[in-house]
Amino acid sequence: MRTAPHLSRRALLTAAAASVTAGVTAAAAAPSQASVAHRSRPSSAFGGFRTVGRVKKAADGSVRYTWPGIAFEGRFRGTGVGIVLDDPANDYDVQIDGTTVGTLVTPGRTTSWIRNLTDTEHTVRLVKRTESPWAAGRFGGFAAARGGEVLAAPAARSRQIEFIGDSFTAGYGNVSATRDCSANGGVDRNSNADLAFGALTARELGADYQQNAFSGRGMVRNYNGGEPGTDYRTYYDRALLNVVGDVWRKPRGWRPQVVVIGLGINDFSTPLHPGEPWATQSELIAAYTSAYHGFLDKLRSRYGSRTFLVVSATPVSGTAFADTARGIVEDRNARGDDRVSHWYYDDPGLDRLGCDWHPSLRDHRIISGLLDRHLAALPLKW
Repeated sequence: MRTAPHLSRRALLTAAAASVTAGVTAAAAAPSQASVAHRSRPSSAFGGFRTVGRVKKAADGSVRYTWPGIAFEGRFRGTGVGIVLDDPANDYDVQIDGTTVGTLVTPGRTTSWIRNLTDTEHTVRLVKRTESPWAAGRFGGFAAARGGEVLAAPAARSRQIEFIGDSFTAGYGNVSATRDCSANGGVDRNSNADLAFGALTARELGADYQQNAFSGRGMVRNYNGGEPGTDYRTYYDRALLNVVGDVWRKPRGWRPQVVVIGLGINDFSTPLHPGEPWATQSELIAAYTSAYHGFLDKLRSRYGSRTFLVVSATPVSGTAFADTARGIVEDRNARGDDRVSHWYYDDPGLDRLGCDWHPSLRDHRIISGLLDRHLAALPLKW
C-alpha cells in the first residue's frame, strides 16, 4: 500500500537457476559504445528489440522508462548476448529461451553478458522487477557475442491487457517470506513485478501487457493521506513518472481488449485525518465515485467501446471499497455499458506474507487464478 522508499543501493550481479549453463558477466560501457567490439557489422550486432510497456524513445535508439514490469524482447543467433543498460536504480531479470538465467541488481551503466550458450537461435527477455517513480532507467538494446548476430525482434502478440493499480498490481514485496523485510534486503530486493498477478495472467493468456502500477497511490487519496494534491490520476498519462507534464503517446498498435483497474486500497485502508479534503467517509466515497467514473470515461475515450473494463476490489478495512466499486459498475451497466465488470477477489489461502502485509508469491498465483476465471467468463473475442 505504501510507496517503496528510495533506498541506497550497491551494484552487483547475481546468477540464478543453477541448472542453466549460461555465464553472466558485466563490462562498463556507455549505451552508445556497446557495439564497438562489433564494428564490422553494427546493423546486426546491436539493437533488435521490442518493448512491452510504456517507454520514451531517444534519437540514438535507446529508451527510457519508469513504470514497473517494463520488458524488452529480442532474438539472436550465437553463444552469447549483451544487455546494454544505464540504470543505477532498478533490478532486472534476464530470461533466455523462457528461463530466468540471471538477475541484474542496480547494474548502472554497463553491458551485461550472458555467455556459454549453445550456438543456435535464442530468445532473450529483459524485465524490470522494481518500481522507480523517482528516476528513469535507460535500455540501449541487445548486442550479439562475437560471431553471432541480433535477429529481427519477435512479433507483437494479438492479445493485449492493461493493468492499472497500486502496490498489489506492482508486486510490492512479493518475493519476501516475511512481512518485515527490513532485514532481508528491503522492499526493492524483495519485489518482482514479473511475478505479480497481472504478469502471471498475461503469460497464461499469451498476451502483451502494460503494468501501470504506482505503490501508495489511490483514485483520489494516497496511503494514509500522503502527498495531498496528487493521486494515481496525476501520473497515469505519463511515460516517465518523474517528469511533470510528460505525456505518453499511445502507439497505433496498442488497443487492449481488457483493462484491469485496481485502485481503492489506498483510498480506504487508513482513517481520514483532520485537514484532509473529506471530513467523512461518505464524502470520500462520493469523491472516489465521481473520479472513478471520470477515469472510466477517459479509458473509453482512449480505447473505444469494445474494450472490457474490469473494476476490481478486495477486502480492505470494511466493505466501503468493495461496495463502492460494485456500485460504480452497476451504474455503468445501467447506463448501457455492459463491458464494465466487477471483479472482487479474496481467498482463504491468501497469507499476505509479502513486505508490509502485501500479497506473497503464493498469493499472486492465487489472485492470478481468480482473475483467469473472471476473464474466462467474459465474452471476449481475442
